Parts: sequence; structure tokens; C-alpha cells
Amino acid sequence: MSTRPQPDAEAARRLFGAWRYVGAMVDGKPRPGRKGIIYYDPGGDMVVQVAPDHERGKAGSTPTPEEAQAALTDYVAYFGTYSVDERAGTVTHHRHGSVQPGDVADLVRGYELSGDRLILRPPGTTYEVIWERIK
Repeated sequence: MSTRPQPDAEAARRLFGAWRYVGAMVDGKPRPGRKGIIYYDPGGDMVVQVAPDHERGKAGSTPTPEEAQAALTDYVAYFGTYSVDERAGTVTHHRHGSVQPGDVADLVRGYELSGDRLILRPPGTTYEVIWERIK
């Protein structure tokens, strides 16, 4: 039996499931050219992957060092657990592993749910990431 804390059932229940990356806004302006997925499970685990929307089919089966570096530039991928603070309106991603070296600190995000949309916002910024529930 797991002894780790489970996400607050009522607040987290609406986050459960898979969400498709729709887009991001910085200072009210769209940040195009990305695709991804985020997943929250009822047991408190989560994963996220957001990749630049590179043109496919140009690289060979074994990428050159330049192609490999370009593939990782702006790529976000991590996994871990999460907790929800309903009163503060935040979800915290407790990263256990990440594709970015040394990137293991917790990430706190304000969250807003509107229909099938989830909007995550780092506190104190004008950045927001918009997700759509996958059915």
C-alpha cells in the first residue's frame, strides 16, 4: 500500500485523464508550433510531454548531433506526482525525472477549468498553457 499523499479527491477529480496541448499565450499573444499531452491519474501520478512541431521526414534514421540538439530544443518532458490545493487554485507537479538535465524542482501552476479546457499558469507570469480534454 502506498503511503504517499493522494491528490485532494474533489479538486483533483476534474483533472483526472489525458489532455491534448492546444496552445500557449505569452502576454496575450499566441505561441505557435507545439504539440503535446499531459496526463493526471487518480493515484497521484502525472506525465507531460510538449514538443516543437518540427517538420517530419527530413532527418535520417540516425540524427546528426545538430538534428538531435534541435529535437531537444524547447522540448518539455517530465514525470512525477502531483498535488492540488483547491483553495489556492494551484496544482503542483512534483517532478521525479525530466529530459532537461537538473530540472527536478516542483512546478506550481495556477489552474482554471472551463468546459473541456484546462488552463495552467505559472504564478506571477503572463504565460498560460491551454489543454483540451481527450475523450
